[in-house]
Amino acid sequence: MTHTLTYSSNSTTVNVVLLVVRLFLGPMIFAHGYNKVFRGGKIAGTAGWFEKIGVRPGKLNAFLAAGTEMGVGVLLTLGLFTTFAAAGLVSLMTVAIVTVHRQNGFFIANKGGGIEHCLALAVAALVPGVLGAGRFSLDHAWNIFAWSATTDLVIVLVLGVVGAFGQLALFYRPVKNAG
Repeated sequence: MTHTLTYSSNSTTVNVVLLVVRLFLGPMIFAHGYNKVFRGGKIAGTAGWFEKIGVRPGKLNAFLAAGTEMGVGVLLTLGLFTTFAAAGLVSLMTVAIVTVHRQNGFFIANKGGGIEHCLALAVAALVPGVLGAGRFSLDHAWNIFAWSATTDLVIVLVLGVVGAFGQLALFYRPVKNAG
């Protein structure tokens, strides 16, 4: 006996799952931006760390990263412009993978943290980015961007990856290890 999964955008279960995914991703990435501005070393500390890893100018990029994280977080939480918010999260995670985590392998438990966590978040962003924010969202309430899943996938991947590599091309100058 085979089991066939059927998907209906009208399904309450599907809409609740989309809400749960958004309510995890949105506040999680918002908190990262909030912490860059209001906690720990704040913008100055984030800017210094960015300079050390080769993301320059550090202060500008600290503001850009924090603003993007908080903006994407709010949009995902509300389910507003969700396709673009998901592209923003894919872009953020791609930059984090390239600048910090790729040299540490796959597993997050590796010294320095591997790409596993960032990659999982980027992949998770595809769910609301491609399937839509669901019935419990401002996109649904205001009938915003009712494109096809294929169009949404292309938008999320192209904007996410192009945005990331554009940011990297403009601001990332890897620090050469002496030795």
